[in-house]
Amino acid sequence: MTDNVKLGFVCVQNAGRSQMSAAFARRERDRRGLNGDVQILTGGTDPAEEVHPEVVEAMAELDIDISDRQPRAVSTDELNDCDVVATMGCSTLELDADVDVRDWALEDPHGKDVETVREIREEIEGRVTDLFEEFVEA
Repeated sequence: MTDNVKLGFVCVQNAGRSQMSAAFARRERDRRGLNGDVQILTGGTDPAEEVHPEVVEAMAELDIDISDRQPRAVSTDELNDCDVVATMGCSTLELDADVDVRDWALEDPHGKDVETVREIREEIEGRVTDLFEEFVEA
């Protein structure tokens, strides 16, 4: 196992994809008993006022409550402190060479029907699990 891994999840508004990613990462970290070993950062380049309601609803279907989450801005310095950063819709970020940047080309769930949001959610869940397999469990 790799110790002290910092994972970052960033999208434009920090109100959909990156919030789902961070929630799945927190769940995966807890399931694996890695609270002291894995840090999770999420933010946006142009944060919204609130997490998209359709995203809150889709996550609640899996008993993951993100209704209290607040979109926030994330700085380049914060992201440069990460081992891995998954970007969703903001791949123009310029980060240090030692940060492993993953461009997750995922559809924005904002305003989408519930079935589309579920599909996006399932894709994100799989990608987060894969990150843990790759970077956390060696």
